[in-house]
Amino acid sequence: MERIDRKTALELLKSADLLDLGERADTLRAKMHPVGRVTFVVDRNINYTNVCLNQCTFCAFYRAPESPEAYVLSKGEIFKKIEETIEQGGTQILIQGGLHPDLGMEYYVSLLRAIKERFSITVHGFSPPEIFYLANKHGLTLKEALTVLKQAGLDSIPGGGAEILSDRVREIVSPKKIRSSLWLKVMEEAHGIGMRTTATMMFGSVEGPADIIEHLDALRSLQDRTGGFTAFIPWTFQPGNTELLKTAQFEGRTGATAVEYLRVLALSRIYLDNIRNIQASWVTQGLKLAQVALRFGANDFGSTMLEENVVRAAGVSYRVSREDIVQAIQSAGFTAAQRDTYYSIVQYF
Repeated sequence: MERIDRKTALELLKSADLLDLGERADTLRAKMHPVGRVTFVVDRNINYTNVCLNQCTFCAFYRAPESPEAYVLSKGEIFKKIEETIEQGGTQILIQGGLHPDLGMEYYVSLLRAIKERFSITVHGFSPPEIFYLANKHGLTLKEALTVLKQAGLDSIPGGGAEILSDRVREIVSPKKIRSSLWLKVMEEAHGIGMRTTATMMFGSVEGPADIIEHLDALRSLQDRTGGFTAFIPWTFQPGNTELLKTAQFEGRTGATAVEYLRVLALSRIYLDNIRNIQASWVTQGLKLAQVALRFGANDFGSTMLEENVVRAAGVSYRVSREDIVQAIQSAGFTAAQRDTYYSIVQYF
């Protein structure tokens, strides 16, 4: 199927019939994944700190350094969480936090080395804003900072901090966070030293259709150059308990609907023809809509996420077990398979 351009993508997003769009995305999904398999990973999201200098208006999780609710997990607490993850068949930890002014490179290197000395587990961690902050704090280039972290035990990087890769939108939802070009630069440098990463998009806040296309096109262009993205995960802004909910820019909005989620998901599968895996977001959409997403282009069910704190802070809390995910995949007509970070199959169900 011929690659679509930005103009066509915008027309599809704004006016295509939902079911026609879904069918087109499903056809592409089946072509890229012809064995009828839907994958998932068993992991845990460990938020090592909730302190963050970025203080994004869409985030209900962060706390200021002086807040009585601010925390930094001890190594012992992190190790216990990892032990529990491995006991449940986990192969990966997703470790992310905020930009903590008192944590430097020595903290991250020490933590990574300690994890790798004790556990055989993949560390998928530290989003581009965290990595850029560390590099800038220590006067390192991005490549130098990434190399230090990789040598200490960092295996891959999650796509956090992307939100919408449109600086017009970022000025509203995350004015202190790195600009789109720097997010992309961190990912390009990571790919350049052999690290694989995921890409995400948060939509349903104050962006418009053109901003979504700008985001997708930036990812597709980078993937054309590097091939380093393993997956794309679109998810919807959760307005509960956030500062953005109270702003004039968000007034009259309610966030993305289920129909809008499926529309964006389907378009993502069509437009991102060079990113092999598209992930459904049961964390924000719930189990049933995530099942529907498997017929709108998604081929991956994400993570069991034994722990999730950021979305829950916004008042949305879906909890599912590995058995729940397997049953959901199977009842949607697919074969369920547990994967690792790099989409190698661990076991079939």
